Parts: sequence; structure tokens; C-alpha cells
Amino acid sequence: MPYGGAKMFGRKKKTEIKSYDHEKEEPVIKCSICFGEQVAGFRNRETGHFSEVMLIRTPAELEQFKETYGISGDIEKIY
Repeated sequence: MPYGGAKMFGRKKKTEIKSYDHEKEEPVIKCSICFGEQVAGFRNRETGHFSEVMLIRTPAELEQFKETYGISGDIEKIY
């Protein structure tokens, strides 16, 4: 099966919406200055600790992250 859950004949696997603590965490994209690598995850609002969720290589993967966690709008990038 190709990466991303796509099946034969263009059918996509239904994405299960996962949750996170909206009061304590915020979604962010952590970007590497040197290599341009991007990792989606959540930053703790109190401590600033970043928890990685997935590597972002394409705009489709970013949309998948947003869809999985029910996030709308832009996500802050941190370096």
C-alpha cells in the first residue's frame, strides 16, 4: 500500500480524528534552519516542550496532520 493510506483506484482510508488538550497544547510546525526539515507536533503552552507527531515532507502531509487533529487555519512555525 502506498504511503499515506491511499488504496488502489484512488480510494482513501478514512482519517480518524484524534484529540489533544487545547488548553495546554498548541499545534506547531518545527522547522530546521539548516535542512528545511519540518516536523508537526504540539507545544506545551506552560513549559514550551515540543512533542513530535509526524514528519512533514509535502503539503498533503500537512493537510493530513490538520485533518487528523481537527485543526483549521494556519499553524505557527517555530525554528
